[in-house]
Formats: sequence, structure tokens, C-alpha cells
Amino acid sequence: MAKLQITLNKSVIGTKPNQRKVVEALGLRKLNQTVEQADNAAIRGMITKVAHLVTVKEI
Repeated sequence: MAKLQITLNKSVIGTKPNQRKVVEALGLRKLNQTVEQADNAAIRGMITKVAHLVTVKEI
């Protein structure tokens, strides 16, 4: 199964509370932090919600 490398590029300060929760659920806590997640529909949906805050690379 493919993996996604997700990096938080913009701060969550000033964002909506549900977007903050999505970022936290992805495992991102600090700016420029990178995590690896499985490539599935749930993760893709979460990325869509916060696409303006993160960058994604396929591994």
C-alpha cells in the first residue's frame, strides 16, 4: 500500500476549530513537521479539508 508524506506548512492560528482538529488527527503538531500516513480515502478526505495548510508527497 502506498504512503503519503504530509508536511504542515502554514500555522493553524486563525483557522477554524474543525480544521485544527483535522491537522491534529493527521498527527501534525508543529510547523514544518512531517508525518507518514497510509494512502486511503479517509486520509485523502482529511487532506482535502486542510489542503491550504499542508503539502503532500507520495512515497
